Amino acid sequence: MHAFPAKDKALGMYLSMYRIRKYEESIYYLFLEGIMPGTIHQSTGEEASAVGMLYDLRKDDWMASTHRPAGHDIAKGISVRAMMCEMFGKADGCCGGKGGAMHTGDISVGAIPANAIVGGNLPIAAGAALAFKMQKKDNVVVCFFGDGASNEGSYHETMNVAGLWKLPVIFVCENNLFSANTSIKLTCVQENVAADRAAVYGIPSEVVDGNNVIAVNEAAQRAIKRARKGDGPTILELKTYRHGGHSRNDACGYRAKDEQELWIEKKDPVKNFRKEILDRKVITEKALEKKEAEIENEIEEAVEYAKNAPLPANESALENVFWGE
Repeated sequence: MHAFPAKDKALGMYLSMYRIRKYEESIYYLFLEGIMPGTIHQSTGEEASAVGMLYDLRKDDWMASTHRPAGHDIAKGISVRAMMCEMFGKADGCCGGKGGAMHTGDISVGAIPANAIVGGNLPIAAGAALAFKMQKKDNVVVCFFGDGASNEGSYHETMNVAGLWKLPVIFVCENNLFSANTSIKLTCVQENVAADRAAVYGIPSEVVDGNNVIAVNEAAQRAIKRARKGDGPTILELKTYRHGGHSRNDACGYRAKDEQELWIEKKDPVKNFRKEILDRKVITEKALEKKEAEIENEIEEAVEYAKNAPLPANESALENVFWGE
């Protein structure tokens, strides 16, 4: 049994999850309508993972995301306006319109620009954690990765050095059961693809219900405390499920209907936590609906702003470019 958080925190976590869900829904329809360029890899259904892990981080703690970064970035503090502008390729985007869906981020709020290479963010996160340790700071780094990344060479190399050097980094495996359209059961003998291997690196691990925001948050608090004390990394494996396909072109024909019904209808983290906070009288239905409407308006305003925002200047293509002989 998990201890229910204080009412303000419970409501804050729910509203953050709701903001991510509505942002992702808005993005989905903008792509369907052909209004938005590029492609998307959405995190709908995984909101509890992002919010539970990041809610108690400080602004100067860092986070490293993947090709599915929207939920992580919003949970870490990037505004939906800056995210939406980035999706439209506009100058006011969080990366100046240069990053697009798979490369959002803002280091001013501790969100390292996302890395679309599977497992590519792992050594970067370890490097940031090493820097904090060398500077004798108590900052921590949270690094998200998918189940498929657990079979990459970069994963094993990073875990080895992070365990050896006791780096202040929390590795978070969002195990959503599929690597693109391939079941993890076909690529890994372990049921818990990250947690079952953790002992090899001398890193403690936990398997957590990734759709339960309170369970995720409690595990996050334990890992954050351990990292801040200088006791080294933790591997958390969050069992979760993406509601949509790997990308917007994926119709999910490879997933069983009963599996989708279980995870999408019965285990929806946003819907279930909404019911819980109402049952516990954290807030009234009417007051909650008002706050939800405010978030929906915030997102609608962000869309309209992004549509009309200026494109990056041509000369900006030459900015922030580094080279050497």
